[in-house]
Amino acid sequence: MREKTIFFCTDCGFETAKWQGKCPGCGAWNTLVESSTVTGKTGNGAVRASAVRRAEPPKRLSEIDSVDEVRIGTGLGELDRVLGGGAVVGSLVLVGGEPGIGKSTLLLQICAALCAERRVLYVSGEESLRQLKMRAARLGVDTPNLFAVAETNLEDVMEAVDSVQPDVLMIDSIQTVYDPAQTAAPGSVPQIKACTMSLMRVAKGMGTTVFVVGHVNKEGALAGPKVLEHMVDCVLSFEGDRSFAHRILRADKNRFGSTNEIGVFEMANDGLREIPNPSELLLSGRPVGVPGSCIACVMEGSRPVLAEIQALVAPTVYGNPRRMCTGLDYNRAAMLLAVIERRGGLVVSNRDAYINVVGGLRVDEPAADLAALLAVVSGLIDRPVGEDTAAFGEVGLAGELRSVTNAEERLNEIRRLGFKKCILPLRGTQKIPVPDGLELIRVRDVRQAVDAVF
Repeated sequence: MREKTIFFCTDCGFETAKWQGKCPGCGAWNTLVESSTVTGKTGNGAVRASAVRRAEPPKRLSEIDSVDEVRIGTGLGELDRVLGGGAVVGSLVLVGGEPGIGKSTLLLQICAALCAERRVLYVSGEESLRQLKMRAARLGVDTPNLFAVAETNLEDVMEAVDSVQPDVLMIDSIQTVYDPAQTAAPGSVPQIKACTMSLMRVAKGMGTTVFVVGHVNKEGALAGPKVLEHMVDCVLSFEGDRSFAHRILRADKNRFGSTNEIGVFEMANDGLREIPNPSELLLSGRPVGVPGSCIACVMEGSRPVLAEIQALVAPTVYGNPRRMCTGLDYNRAAMLLAVIERRGGLVVSNRDAYINVVGGLRVDEPAADLAALLAVVSGLIDRPVGEDTAAFGEVGLAGELRSVTNAEERLNEIRRLGFKKCILPLRGTQKIPVPDGLELIRVRDVRQAVDAVF
């Protein structure tokens, strides 16, 4: 047996025998990291025979049962929404987020609901059992079906799995667990790949639902090789600023459900609290009568959410005006500024523009175009949008407004939160029923929208 040096790409997992500045697999620069592996070994000694089922003979596709997956409720409705209705039995779920964002709190909280009917094994690689007990007491988690072990050796973890035979396995975190069959350091690319592969065999072989905590790097991506995200069934991103109380949970990958749903939580002293109505949270503290603000209605999966889009427009002191966006795509914002100047007749090319979606929400769909445009125009002419007015619609390069999907659901949410006016595209909305107490202002293009509001 001898050691062999291999270079791994942290973005795509490409392997090469020599270092290169540019990854041949994905084309990224400076992503190849060095790691040593042991050649001459076959298999993974850390995976015990009892944890892996025997190989099954091939089956005809017509003979395979196609019933829906068996799901288990986590006790948190927002988490179940993101997962697609609950955690699928035998799935491998990766939960990523910045340090201190609440990943461990989330996993320990769902143990209380899972342990009502199932056995849960919590593997802590970062905290001692005493620290884990103190945090569980603070969260009110006290159940005889919750087993805990503080181990980082994969062989010891597998022994605990064989001993407890859990229905749900929690690993906190994958960067601390190491396989003694690998010579690389814990947290390195080979170790993360080997440990994740072993856990995947446990999930598929025993039918155990596995939750794995993963750290993120300084760029905000999950630490470790990109291939790690391809191995798991679901990738959950826990987002938020530690200086704020609310947290947003979204699915970057989900083999058993949609990736458009989000879950909103509030961090409190006794743990995470669900926010079933995120619109009220995102609109709390909204300034009244201040220019540069407009309310947009966007769809997060099947749920309409109202978000405040703010814009600050000021004369530039530089040769080229500055453009900054938070929560909105930069290229989309640059397009809207060009439409305002070319189709709306307002000059913004000599002014700095700063656009922000309040609350840390990331808006991707084009339905927020109209609200973002009205916020910029409001900040430019220094006149506020009505506090009882919301808007949604896609803006085209010709200045026209195009209809968006789920218009009826958006209007009902706007009216439910007390708004009295809504600016929306004329095309495709004539037959939509009007909620009681809500005035609809249908416009064809950008100029009509600006004239209707200001």
